[in-house]
Amino acid sequence: MKFEEITIFGATGLIGGLLLKLLIDDSDFERIKVISRKPLLLNDKKIINKIIDFSNYKSLSKTVKNSKIVFSAIGTTQSKVNGDNKEYRKIDFDILHNIAMACKENKVENLLFVSSSGANLNSNSFYLKLKGEIEKSILDLNLKSTSVFRPSLLLGKREEKRLGEKIAQIIMPFFSFLMPKNYKPIKADLVAKSMVNVSKSFNPGFKIYHYPEIIKISK
Repeated sequence: MKFEEITIFGATGLIGGLLLKLLIDDSDFERIKVISRKPLLLNDKKIINKIIDFSNYKSLSKTVKNSKIVFSAIGTTQSKVNGDNKEYRKIDFDILHNIAMACKENKVENLLFVSSSGANLNSNSFYLKLKGEIEKSILDLNLKSTSVFRPSLLLGKREEKRLGEKIAQIIMPFFSFLMPKNYKPIKADLVAKSMVNVSKSFNPGFKIYHYPEIIKISK
């Protein structure tokens, strides 16, 4: 099946960057709208880079119009927002919720987004509670098809330096056999591959993919 137009948010991050490369190399996807705050150096005839103000819902909504599939790998870190939880929420919750509302408004068939293992509305962790709130808000929108990917620690090379995460990437794989399946570290490219594979079929409803499912689907 050919997809004339799809949209991706968060293409500058670890998963988003890998996802974009897969989409460019996949002949099933003909035109890719990459949404960003600043112009991106992307030289490929399949790509259309749309620059928007993410706080402007009307602009955001226009970017997903005519797309059958929308991918989101948007996220931030405490260091990027200087520990400001309100700013963190604006990025991790508000933007993704607006993307989902735009999908509803424009009758997008498939929304696929990255969450986190352990996402839980009742968690004492700000991060995991927020992820749970995001998932619940999108579930309540009752979109045609929503696929949620819940990876744990991501293994892969980031452009930005995260010392703590780098150390964890080195150490944790040695202990992964002791961890519950859903919390095992996972290669970011496998998450990206699973997202592409899931996007190609219409799966109505709200589905969550954990480590075992992501590994299986990525093959």
